[in-house]
Parts: sequence; structure tokens; C-alpha cells
Amino acid sequence: MNPQEPLVFKVATEDWEFEQIHRLIYKTFVEEIPQHQASPSQRLVDKFHAENTYLICLSNQKLVGMLAVRGNRPFSLDQKLPDLDSHLPRGRTICEIRLLAIEKKFRGARGGQVLQGILALLWQHGVEKGYDLAIISGTTRQQRLYQHLGFVPFGPLVGSGDAQFQPMYVTLETFEVTAREFLRSSPARSFHPSAVNFLPGPVTVRREVRRAFEQAPESHRGEGFKKDFQATKQILCELVRAGNVELFMGSGTLANDVVAGQLSLLDQPGLVLSNGEFGSRLVDQARRFNLKFEVVEFPWGKPLDLVAVRKKLDGPERRTPIRHVSASKKLHAGSETGAPGEPPAWLWCVHCETSTGILADIDALKAMCAGRGVKLCLDCVSTIGTMPVDLTGVFFASCSSGKGLRAYPGLAMVFYHHEVTPEPDKLPRYLDLGFCAQQQGIPFTFSSNLLHALHAAVRRPNLEKRFAETAGLSAGLRLRLAEMGFDLIGNGAQTSPAVITIALPPEMNSLKIGEAMQEAGYLLSCNSEYLRRKNWIQICLMGECPREKAVPVVNALNRVCSPRGISPVVTV
Repeated sequence: MNPQEPLVFKVATEDWEFEQIHRLIYKTFVEEIPQHQASPSQRLVDKFHAENTYLICLSNQKLVGMLAVRGNRPFSLDQKLPDLDSHLPRGRTICEIRLLAIEKKFRGARGGQVLQGILALLWQHGVEKGYDLAIISGTTRQQRLYQHLGFVPFGPLVGSGDAQFQPMYVTLETFEVTAREFLRSSPARSFHPSAVNFLPGPVTVRREVRRAFEQAPESHRGEGFKKDFQATKQILCELVRAGNVELFMGSGTLANDVVAGQLSLLDQPGLVLSNGEFGSRLVDQARRFNLKFEVVEFPWGKPLDLVAVRKKLDGPERRTPIRHVSASKKLHAGSETGAPGEPPAWLWCVHCETSTGILADIDALKAMCAGRGVKLCLDCVSTIGTMPVDLTGVFFASCSSGKGLRAYPGLAMVFYHHEVTPEPDKLPRYLDLGFCAQQQGIPFTFSSNLLHALHAAVRRPNLEKRFAETAGLSAGLRLRLAEMGFDLIGNGAQTSPAVITIALPPEMNSLKIGEAMQEAGYLLSCNSEYLRRKNWIQICLMGECPREKAVPVVNALNRVCSPRGISPVVTV
């Protein structure tokens, strides 16, 4: 172990971590504090091991510090103090902290960093689980340290001989002050606490997805790669009822550029709908491809007005030809832009406007477009994988790997049903969907790591259960946030279950709130330019996020915001 290596703080999950935990427990509570008998194996498995959550500190994959947390009764202190509850504040959700241990080599100059990081992680874990009181049997050798951290001694000493312990407790409110200070004072290069990820991307991925990504790279021309590539494409098509899909190395923006390239081949006028940041980006991409189109623009946070869209598609009162739209001169819904001339041949819009969470009614748009022979194109980057999506009747749809599909970012997808052909004289080589299809989807170098991770992410069954759980969790979070007085964008409209957008009052700063939430153990979306401009923050449910980790985010946000003026404040 090199004391100069960066420190990493996390919840133990790997077999090799648990093995080192058993050995550190033995060193500390057998060899150093004579609480248990010696054993030739020099390892000690705690009697509550199956129920413990271990918060650990690693240095170059070596365990240097740990403690265990457990919320199930009876606690070890229940066995030592039969009247335990009589010593404790009432009405609290209690956890027991045990087995605090730090390797001797790390008790010098860096010992403070190890302890600070573990205790900051403990606070985050307590917030996640809803614990608001912690109890310990603190060794009498460190009693002054525990009291400095806010622990209150109670009851008689327990243990015997050289292994005596003082029962103590600390409330979440008291411990929070110390833990926040630990987070601020710990150097960023050495403190990497785990946090619950509520970002729209990159999202938290499952362990099997991480392991798939960590395989040794392989050639995109190998037979094994080709087999997994085609299997992944088939799963993706079945997920959304699409005839075909092509994969590209890039983001969702690349997928939309590929769609724009295909629309340019039609050489027909179209319509782009916008009610937020990502609709505006479609407008920009259509302009960059020199498409002929009109924009129907609606206010941010409001649903698409389908009556206005229908009028544009029918266009009986047009007065001037459809023309190119520059970024500085947009044509808005309701303006007199019509012309005797061709009606729109295609319509392009965002399924979920990620900047607000507003959903487009794609069933209504499908029917509207089908009845008029209009080709419907959708940006589904934030919906595929987060909710049921049926692309039947959709001309083109875009998606990416790093959001609802719960893989790593870096792969773009374009779904379609019809035959596409190469267009070497009209499209850049990399953006030519037909050329990609002609080469069985692998015309260029492709990352086997990203492909295997995506394959591992999408082959998981029970998507219906995932969709239902996300929808239920989202509805519960929205209800609680509204009860607390938060201003939710899109309330009353159809919104994505994976995006909750909160408008903060002017006296608050969304970046400051985001920073405070990160200190509390939650990563919220607040850094995008459009969110900073609007003073909005977002809670996104696109990645792996168990309910027990998601529900406490509301209480954390309430605590962060309530001193600054959010009202009313309700304890949930």
C-alpha cells in the first residue's frame, strides 16, 4: 500500500473487497483490541455480515479503512443494554454503526482524510436510507474523537477488560454539520464519494454492463463481434417495433444529423416542431443541412398544440413559399407563413423534450401524419428505455446508448422501416445511412467495448416492470415535491416519467443548489447552459436507481432549499 495513492470511498460490492474486510476486522478487533479470540486463518467474519453495508476506503485496490452500517433490529447494543430505547430520542429511524477500522499505515498524515471520507460517505448513506439517528459502541480509547463528531454518550460501559466500549448516539442534524465540513475540506483528487445519480446522462449502469465494457477490445471484423452486433440490433428493433436500426460511434446529435441527411435526399418541404432546447437543436440541424422547412414553435414547458400543427400540415391559407429558416429568424405558430405550393412532406420533432420533460403525443402525430401522407421523424433519445415506445409508422427515429438504455454513452442509433440506399454523391461517408446498411452496419472501426456493454444492457428482461416502476416512482416524487411547494415544469401536461424539472425562485441559484445536493450525495442536472439560464434543476430517472435510493432525494432537496425560502415545507 502506497500512502500517496489516491483514496477512493465506496460501498463494498466485490468479493475481493469483502475478503479484505474480514482480514482488517481480524487485525483490529482480535490483534489490536482483544475483543475476539485468535484464529489461524487471521480473518474474522462479523456475525451480522449478511446484513451489513460496508463503507470502505481503498488505495490502489487495497482496503485501508472501513465501517459497517446496519438498520435491522436487534442491534448488537440491544443484547448489551436491554432497555436501549429508553436512552434514545423517540420517533427516530435508527441504524447501528460498527467495526470502524483504519490500517495502521494510514493513521498518520492521511488518517484524517481516510476518516473524513468514510464519515462523509456514512452521512450520504444515512440520507439515502432515511436514517436520522445512529448508535455506536465507541471504544473508550477514542471517546474524545466521537464526542468531537457530535456523538452523545449514554448508559453504562459495555465489554470487559481491555475491550471496553461506551454506547453513544448522534442525530442526523448534528452529524450533517460535521459531514458537510468533511466534504468541503477533503481534497478533490483524493475524495471520490459515491453519489446517487439523477443525471440525464451519463447514467448509473449495472455491474454486468460494467464488466462487459471491461472486456479486452476485439476486432470489429471478428465473427464473435459480428454475432453480438446483430443480436444487439435485433433486440433494439424488437424493443421499439422497428424494422431496422443502424448504429454509429457518436452521440444522439450524430443520430439526428444522420436523420437530417436522409431528409435532405427527399428534396421536399417539411415541418420542425419545437417547445424547448432540443426542439431548437433540431431546427439548427435542419438549417445546417439546408432543408426546406417551417418551424412551429411553442413555449417551453407547454405541450405541442396539435390544432396548430394540423393547420400547418393542411396549410390552406399559405401566402408565401416555405423557405429556409435561419437561427435568428424563426417562423412561429400562428404567424401567416403559408403559400400556394407544396404541403409539408415530413414532420420532425422531439418525443421527450428533455429540457422540460414534456412529452409529445406521438400516437396523435402518427395518425395526423399518416392521414396526410407525411413522414414522421422523432428524436427518441430520452424516451427509448425509459417508457414504452412503438415506432410503428415512424419514418426515422434517433436514440443513444447513454440514457434510458442504461449503457455507456458513445453509440448513436437510427431506426427505420424502409429500404435505404447509399448516396455517395450527396452525403458525407460517415453520415450515409444507406452505406452503413449496405455494409451490414459495420463499415468502419467500431468499439467492441461499447457494443458489448450495450448488448448487456438491453438483453435484460422485464422491461415492462422497469417502465412501471419508473412511472410509479416518478409520480410519487412529483407529488411530494409539489406538496413541498416546488414549482414543477409541465405540471398538468403529459410528462416523461424519467425527467422532473424544477423551476427555482429568483432568490435561489440552481448551481448552488446543485452543489449542495452533490454534497448531500445526489447528482442532479443543473449545469447545462439552458438550465442555468432558466434557473432550473432536474431529477432524472434514466439509469439504475433503486426506489430506496431515489425516495430520500426529496427530503434532501427540502433540507437544502428550505432555509433559503421554499415554502411550504412538509416533512415526508
